[in-house]
Amino acid sequence: AMPHFGEENCIRGIDGSGTIFFSMCNLKCVFCQNYDISQEGEGVEATPEQLSLMMVDLQKQGCHNINFVTPEHVVPQILEALPMAVQLGLRVPLIYNTGAYDSMESIRLMNGVVDIYMPDFKYWNISLSKKYLIAKNYPDAARQVIKEMYRQVGDLVFDETGLAKRGILVRHLVMPDAVEDAQHIMRYLAREVSSHTYVNVMSQYRPAGKVSTKKYPEINRKITHDEVKTTLSVAREEGLYRFDARDFMR
Repeated sequence: AMPHFGEENCIRGIDGSGTIFFSMCNLKCVFCQNYDISQEGEGVEATPEQLSLMMVDLQKQGCHNINFVTPEHVVPQILEALPMAVQLGLRVPLIYNTGAYDSMESIRLMNGVVDIYMPDFKYWNISLSKKYLIAKNYPDAARQVIKEMYRQVGDLVFDETGLAKRGILVRHLVMPDAVEDAQHIMRYLAREVSSHTYVNVMSQYRPAGKVSTKKYPEINRKITHDEVKTTLSVAREEGLYRFDARDFMR
């Protein structure tokens, strides 16, 4: 749990996003850059009471929001902790930061609780999802939950200082040899979710996690300028709002 300054400008603001990372993500992405947390279980066990105190402490440090990272498998525990945190004075917006491999049950439980949904949309292709996320049903799950997230909170809206208050912000990490997937994802977001969707096209992919093993040579490289440019181009063609963590709005 810490103030995090690596998120989008409208999330981190000046004083950071109050980020709480949960161990053991329900996805097993072979390229995960937080592999020690997401798959090796680095972290400490916390009671709901302790979790509520973490939230309040982050607010006291000046954080603009509470940012739950990979929370799908601990939704009941978060919901148990939140009333205690509110009684202790928690007032900042709540962010649900996920890989979008969520159950509809979890997302529906968060209806009226979450202010900002921040899902990734990683892959469109079933074969690529099976190989790199170890979840062949990922594309269908992501499509369903992102639509439900949008139904709950709508398009992203901001306060007078430019901080996000409510809505959905979708992230897409540009991957090696996956431009076609990116094109499908951008078109889906624009045509099936909302043409006003804010999308962070992220260009910081680097080989991490299990990528250096001989099983994944095709993604054991940096992405190219053309891969990023093509993804941004299709987002622009679809009329999506685009920005990334280094350059708010472009």
